[in-house]
Amino acid sequence: MQNKLGKGFTLIEVMVTVAIVAIIAAVALPSYSSYVQRSRIPVALDGLSSYYTRMEQRYQDVGNYGTATACAIAAPVVANFTVSCSTSNTAQGYTATATGSGNMAGYGYTINHQGTRSTTAHPKGAVAGCWSMKGATCDT
Repeated sequence: MQNKLGKGFTLIEVMVTVAIVAIIAAVALPSYSSYVQRSRIPVALDGLSSYYTRMEQRYQDVGNYGTATACAIAAPVVANFTVSCSTSNTAQGYTATATGSGNMAGYGYTINHQGTRSTTAHPKGAVAGCWSMKGATCDT
């Protein structure tokens, strides 16, 4: 009689492979989720920066940022954030705020008429005078 060689995988080999894939997924998925969440922040910061430029152009043209109760230029629509604006000092100043919504809840950024940027809410803590940090220094 001729012996037939078994073809295929044993149950142990399959279980080891599944365990390795599960360990890799357990490590990679949280890192990827964090990466995706961080990638949504620059969109809000770009929206605030362009809004700041438009508001400064308005001030150069008219001499104020709006009325005593509202900013003259509509706040931009930014994905995953709600942008709002409020005037101060009889429309001689303003503060624009981007507040995270949905899965970005807990994030908040502001810019004012003087160009001062602040992180008002962040899971790692708020930072006055800056939007992001590299180590212990402001990344402007």
